[in-house]
Amino acid sequence: MWSPLVFLLIAACSSPSPRSGSDVSQTPSPFVSCAALAGSGATSVPDVSLPCFTGGEQVPVRQINGPLVINLWASWCGPCRTELPLMQQLADAGAGKLRVIGVDTGDERDAGASFAADKKIDMPTLFDGDSKLQKAIASTTLPVTIFVDASGGTHVYRGIPFTAKTLADQVQAQAGVRVKL
Repeated sequence: MWSPLVFLLIAACSSPSPRSGSDVSQTPSPFVSCAALAGSGATSVPDVSLPCFTGGEQVPVRQINGPLVINLWASWCGPCRTELPLMQQLADAGAGKLRVIGVDTGDERDAGASFAADKKIDMPTLFDGDSKLQKAIASTTLPVTIFVDASGGTHVYRGIPFTAKTLADQVQAQAGVRVKL
């Protein structure tokens, strides 16, 4: 039986009307460059290309080599606001063993940049104002995390935000990398 809390969480992070992907940010980006993301991987991630938040060319998400964690988030999503700092901790703890990228989804660039700067989030982040990746994985709620193992296999996690323990456990089980958070 579904509890009222589950319905509240789903409603809180259901996608609002899509945002234009061509929004021009007036806020400086707090994120690092996506230049190192280009790869030749052939994962089962949907074939979607998204712009790096810092600018530059489109990044074909499917070609980012694993092991990899992709976290879809938005500044307006309460559970995302709780979970994103944990994803930054994962990016720091997994450096050299695991790539962690964010995808600011269905959001306004300025709102995403401002939120990330406030929370000191600087992991590589893509911008998906039109929610293309979220739609491609048939998700209507956020946050969503996609785990990609070293061989390109993917596992999608939709649910309540991670704790440090559940995230570390899922990274080991789904991406094959042990991290301590």
